[in-house]
Amino acid sequence: MKDISTEIRKKEWLEIILAAAVMIAATLLPSTIALISTSIFFALFAFFKPFQSLVVLIPYVIFRSFFIEINAGMKLIGDLITFVVLFRLLLFNLKNWKTWFHFKKFEWFFFIFLVFGAIIGYFTGVSINAIIFQVRTFIIMYLLYYILSRSYLPRNFFVKLAWVTVFSSLILVVQGIVEKLSLRTMWMPEAWSDKVLSSTNVVRIYGLVNNPNTLSLIMFFAIGAAFFLRWAYKDGQYKIILIISQVASAGLLLLTLSRGTWISTFVFVLFFVLISRKWKLLKQFVITGIAAIIFVYAPVNLTLIIMQSIGIENPEGREVTVGGFKSRFDATFDSENLELMNESGRFFYIKKGFEVFADYPVTGTGFGTFGGSATLSYDSPIYEKYEIRSDIYGGKNFYSDNQYIQIIAETGAIGVILFAGFLLTMLWMFWQDRKTTFGQYMFALWFATCAAGCVYNIWELKVYTMFFFMLLAIYSVVRNLYPMLELSKTEREQSN
Repeated sequence: MKDISTEIRKKEWLEIILAAAVMIAATLLPSTIALISTSIFFALFAFFKPFQSLVVLIPYVIFRSFFIEINAGMKLIGDLITFVVLFRLLLFNLKNWKTWFHFKKFEWFFFIFLVFGAIIGYFTGVSINAIIFQVRTFIIMYLLYYILSRSYLPRNFFVKLAWVTVFSSLILVVQGIVEKLSLRTMWMPEAWSDKVLSSTNVVRIYGLVNNPNTLSLIMFFAIGAAFFLRWAYKDGQYKIILIISQVASAGLLLLTLSRGTWISTFVFVLFFVLISRKWKLLKQFVITGIAAIIFVYAPVNLTLIIMQSIGIENPEGREVTVGGFKSRFDATFDSENLELMNESGRFFYIKKGFEVFADYPVTGTGFGTFGGSATLSYDSPIYEKYEIRSDIYGGKNFYSDNQYIQIIAETGAIGVILFAGFLLTMLWMFWQDRKTTFGQYMFALWFATCAAGCVYNIWELKVYTMFFFMLLAIYSVVRNLYPMLELSKTEREQSN
């Protein structure tokens, strides 16, 4: 894997296109038929083409919200691919079963954290289904890490992942700009288009992921994928399309008006440049940002300003609203917005989280009790006691929008120590490898992820953890952290 190949055979592309075509075709089928047909196809595809199926997992996870909105029968594809590939890895390496249990310190901290949170949640009165739901949310993308970090990877695997990410991002860019200029009336599901948004969110692009923050995080990784491909193709091949991809993705990242991603992107660039001392890269980052403003951000907003000046409205009578950097940051410190956050927003949940922690300082209240994925689908046994409500998500269901306050409230001091152990042992691993470019990248990504955790439930966001754990797995393979297993010798040899 250290010797990366940029050669991708026509057959490999056709297999990826076939899998994507099956997903698209399934949206047209009745949900039951779509569920059965996609389950059969992707179970077989994952078993016989495990690496290709993991490549296909990227567009599926990116567009999953869109697929499920169109057809609920497509919701099992991701889990099927993951578990079937895991089953194949174990099945084909039964003789080496002892190597299945080689784990690094950060993994042990993670496992103990999950077991601890689950046990405390059970004794607090959380249902078994809710606990399983929460543990699954945390661990499902880790399984990708487990599979890839212990497998002999095809030499072109990293390049394929990057290309699929770039192509997916270009689709999102085109759709996002159309969404913005059509005032949310074109190229998106009707249910999403009809959704009433607040004045601060109506100016943002939600894209085919139906979430501006998630969309911006995808663009963050897409920019990185384009930079990587430019490095991989040392002869300058595909340079133009990759530069266009970089600029377009950066432009859409700006148009999402996602402050959290802006901050985490800044943190990434800061730490990457500081640890690598590659000042030329800083110049490239700045040029990309400026080009994104000139060629994407400014033209889109200028078009909206012109539409606003001549009184154009969409068919539903919505007025044209522009939005921008200044208005977005002004809203952050607006007294009315601060009051709203204090009453029912981020500040409210942080305050409530510390109230829970004050009552349960050692163990917390357990998984499924405060602001996590499980509480979006299941009631929490503590919400009534702490008078927790949400005007944003409706009723009792809400995201804490801060990974740390959720961990503090749900797992107390013990959970905080365990999760800190998970993060810090991982950081130490990157620090020890700080002389290599990959180590420097993961070091900076670690800080960017921690920054994002201040404003998102980042370790529960599947699209983010998918990218993070896949990158971490490839890093682990490069460093030879585990005894290696054979997942698909045929696919690996064909890439040589």
